[in-house]
Amino acid sequence: MPACRTRQDCQHFFIKTGSRGGAFALTRGFGGSILLQRLLIVVALFIAPILASAQTKYSAERAPVVFTIGGAYSFFDAAYGGYKVMGAAAYTDLSPLVWDHVAVEGEGRWLMLNGPNGFSEYNYLAGPVYHFTISEHRRFHPYAKGLIGVGIVEFPNHLAVGRYFVVAPGGGLDYALDSRWRFRADYEYQIWPQAPGIPGDTQAAMKPDGVTIGFTYRMF
Repeated sequence: MPACRTRQDCQHFFIKTGSRGGAFALTRGFGGSILLQRLLIVVALFIAPILASAQTKYSAERAPVVFTIGGAYSFFDAAYGGYKVMGAAAYTDLSPLVWDHVAVEGEGRWLMLNGPNGFSEYNYLAGPVYHFTISEHRRFHPYAKGLIGVGIVEFPNHLAVGRYFVVAPGGGLDYALDSRWRFRADYEYQIWPQAPGIPGDTQAAMKPDGVTIGFTYRMF
């Protein structure tokens, strides 16, 4: 059998040889292929605008990226010797991170005041923050957070300086003053599992906790 380059060639061959069944089968094969291609084209043309519309709708509904900075003042129970310490704090917030309500936050806290004999605590933490939405009260923006990082202690009388791993769950409330400024009240419970680590000190872990009050400013 000679090679068929076109459907007409193959039909001519089978008609010439009297093989009408073969001519019908081969013609049906070519026709099915063309029909399938046309069907795929129609489906693609139908689906493409739907996908484009869905993507546009998602992009329009997705919350814009927001970068916020803040300054505050902290009051903490140092969980060492009954000391109550206080000092400045600063933080940044970038959202959304993954979903519209999830942000990433970094904070620093310098508790250098009111600690006797030179005692002070510092911590540098970061982690995810979940922002809740209250539709009835648009000015109120509660949140929950789970941070990790490092905590530093300067023990009294320059006894030692310790650096420890810290886990810090917490939460708070932002109150919108306008489109950029917010008042923030925050509570944080810290766990320093390896502190204080001083020979002869039987404390299994330090667990400082406290409140922070300040303001945030939305950069963009």
